[in-house]
Amino acid sequence: MTELILDVRDRPRPGLCLWTAGSRLVLTQGGDPLLLAVVDRGDFGVDFHRTAAPLPLLPPLRAATAEAYADRPERWAHRFAQLLTADPDGPLHDGRWLLTSATEPQWNRHGLGPAAFWRELVVEGHPDGYIDWFIHNGSWELLPLRPLPAPGDARVKAYRKQARAGILPPVLLWWVSGLDCYVVLDGHARLAAALAEDVEPSVLILRRTVPRDERERGEAEAAADYEAELARYSALMARHGPAVPDGAEIAGGILARRLEELRTGSRPSWAWPLPGGEQAWHRIVRDLSTSTDTGLRSWAAQWGA
Repeated sequence: MTELILDVRDRPRPGLCLWTAGSRLVLTQGGDPLLLAVVDRGDFGVDFHRTAAPLPLLPPLRAATAEAYADRPERWAHRFAQLLTADPDGPLHDGRWLLTSATEPQWNRHGLGPAAFWRELVVEGHPDGYIDWFIHNGSWELLPLRPLPAPGDARVKAYRKQARAGILPPVLLWWVSGLDCYVVLDGHARLAAALAEDVEPSVLILRRTVPRDERERGEAEAAADYEAELARYSALMARHGPAVPDGAEIAGGILARRLEELRTGSRPSWAWPLPGGEQAWHRIVRDLSTSTDTGLRSWAAQWGA
């Protein structure tokens, strides 16, 4: 398993930013709307409409690099981290982040093969679609920011060769708790190639982890609790004799688990209040539907925009 901590400073707001206005959301990049969304009234899911394709966050990944990294796939995490921290158009903002290859446990309830299982997780529909929180509750779906290319696409064909060779670079995912799913940041063609070749895609997940101040406070509390527990066992030993354990094994295990949670524990993603609230959200919808995205009108009509 690969884990890499990113400590981001001096970036109060990301270039790829999620804004909220009540049950309405808009994902922007550099101020331009990419995705409009509404949480349905029963909290069963999210209706969305893609309004534009995102700017690429990573440069093209060359076959020579994939071959060079074949024996040490963890090098992809360092490469992705370096590129993400240098790119102002990505989702990183102040705080601690984890880039990890570990995915949440997922229940393959139908016993599907790799391609069918992962294809079931991909949110379909373009430009409109629906992130399902009911049937797919706990499945952690994958929301592409652009439609996946077809299996015969030139880029997909090139990546399919790498998939067959076992050197396909990972797909970069971003955990967005407000959507309760992973957003595909980079690797749409690589994901399509893995599905076409019926192999499980390699992934790297970017998510927020425990903030610095919370970690420092938690570590101090964990150390104090550990010392207090050892002192309690010492008092018991003095009273009842050597039959009482010294408590180091029990207290040490608890301390180790607490410290690991403080190092890499998951935290909700951030969203920013949309200035102007719901009226501003509706104004964005109207402006887009009358200018560049006429197909947005019918979708927007459902939400009174």
